[in-house]
Amino acid sequence: MSVVLVTGAAGDIGAATAKQLMAGGRRVVRADHPSRGDELELTFDITDADATRAAIRDLGPLTGVVNVAGYQGVFAPVDRYPPDDARRVLEVNVLGLMHVLSTAARSMVEQGSGGAIVNVASMAGVSGAPNMPAYAASKAAVIGLTKAAAKDLAPHGIRVNAVSPGFVGPGRMWETQVAAQAQTPSQYYDDDPERVAAQMIELVPLRRYGAPDEVASVVEFLLSDASSYLTGVNIEVSGGSV
Repeated sequence: MSVVLVTGAAGDIGAATAKQLMAGGRRVVRADHPSRGDELELTFDITDADATRAAIRDLGPLTGVVNVAGYQGVFAPVDRYPPDDARRVLEVNVLGLMHVLSTAARSMVEQGSGGAIVNVASMAGVSGAPNMPAYAASKAAVIGLTKAAAKDLAPHGIRVNAVSPGFVGPGRMWETQVAAQAQTPSQYYDDDPERVAAQMIELVPLRRYGAPDEVASVVEFLLSDASSYLTGVNIEVSGGSV
């Protein structure tokens, strides 16, 4: 039986996605960095191209891949952003994702039975985000990579799409972002975390953050035959934020 690989499966969105796919009857391999993989089926560092190739090669036939693994980086304005952290953000979010995507795509091409790949980008890559220049740049790159890969892989029956979540909570991602924005001076957010959380919600037309399950549902749709004529698309899961 072929499998769906979910990277970043120890995180909020990755865990919700894996759970939802398994509930729908798919065989899922949950993967994450070795430092976070105590209860996962697979651990490897996506920034290590050789380790990524070895891990995916051993999985056997793939029908789908969900690239969730990522690194948010530090919070700082662009004029004070530390170069080493910017490199790390791009290394994980762009090059690491590309390692997984290209290796999985090669496997799917060799299988000759098509497949679907979903990359998790972010609204930060669509519209920018204060104090997150490296993260925003990396997620914009993921959207561009998705569109290019969709064209390259269409002749092989492999669809490549992206989802761009806005604010997602509750969970570690939400709490980290609220705390970090409160600690980073800007004209956009207060220095009180409770006020920051309220200010973020005020930016969302639906006046709430999204649940990880709501992102997972869109991912599941993009992996399914219900989206069989969609490729190269980025779906914004943002509660109306633009």
